[in-house]
Amino acid sequence: MKIVVDAMGSDRAPAVEVEGVMQAVEEFGYDVALVGDEALLKEALRKYKDYSDKISIVHAPERIAMNEPAALSVRRKRHSSIVIGMEMLKRDEADGFVSAGNTGAVVCAATLSLRLLPGIERPGIAIVIPTLTGASVMIDVGANIDPKPMHLFQYGIMADAYARYILHKENPSVGLLNVGEEESKGTDFAKEAHTLLSESKLNFKGNMEGRDIYAGSVDIIICDGFVGNVILKVSESVIDTIVKLLKNEIKANIIATLGAALASTAFNELKKKMDYSEYGGAPLLGVDGRCIISHGSSNPKAIKNAIRVAAEFKTQDVNRHIVEELESY
Repeated sequence: MKIVVDAMGSDRAPAVEVEGVMQAVEEFGYDVALVGDEALLKEALRKYKDYSDKISIVHAPERIAMNEPAALSVRRKRHSSIVIGMEMLKRDEADGFVSAGNTGAVVCAATLSLRLLPGIERPGIAIVIPTLTGASVMIDVGANIDPKPMHLFQYGIMADAYARYILHKENPSVGLLNVGEEESKGTDFAKEAHTLLSESKLNFKGNMEGRDIYAGSVDIIICDGFVGNVILKVSESVIDTIVKLLKNEIKANIIATLGAALASTAFNELKKKMDYSEYGGAPLLGVDGRCIISHGSSNPKAIKNAIRVAAEFKTQDVNRHIVEELESY
């Protein structure tokens, strides 16, 4: 198993990527190729005096920044860490690709280099979110902000395979995010998507509302990339705000401080369940390869787990299952 890591993607690159790779190699034993500025990578690796020979460096003199236009940057910066890493995956020199860099650039590079799976019209970014009943998959959260109803149907097929073989959910339930539960609710776009999903072999439960997302009423939540990305960013902000407010209240009251100390085990377990780094990153489903997109503010643990997810994606042969399911239609 060999995973390529874009070492220049995160907000604190390449230190975060290097440390995450070190953890992954030690825990999982995979071979990992760090793609990025060779001088910077060697400097970051210097603190690990006897780092494993399972780690290699692939020089990429260019970097695509977060604020750069995706398609233009991918075409102009052919020697960037994202493009070079994706080309390695295309040539079967690696089994998976991980990046905490410019999401649009990763989607564009993957689509241009790897192409789409047979029958898939648009890729979708899926994220695993914690719920009251465990974990659910939400797709799409930013790859396609202007989809067609057929794309949402295909998201359901792709997420179903991912939930089955990565999250090990048997016959995962599917919900379509809408403004109401009734079939008559929503735009013509939502109604047509509802019809397609209803007529599929998926375990479709119908429309769902925003309040149902974290209740865990379904295993798979389908929405367009615009709505999904807004939900993702709002959720991150709400969680961060609640944590800060809770800390302020605890510090302001001695009794609350003592209570928090007694409840530290429960707080730690809650923190673990809500920690995005436990899930590693979001798979880009629909491309003919295994790409995991991590958050720009990822820590080493998130990079380590993104590498693990990329390897599981390969081991479980998720793309083959997606194609087979589509062929059955």
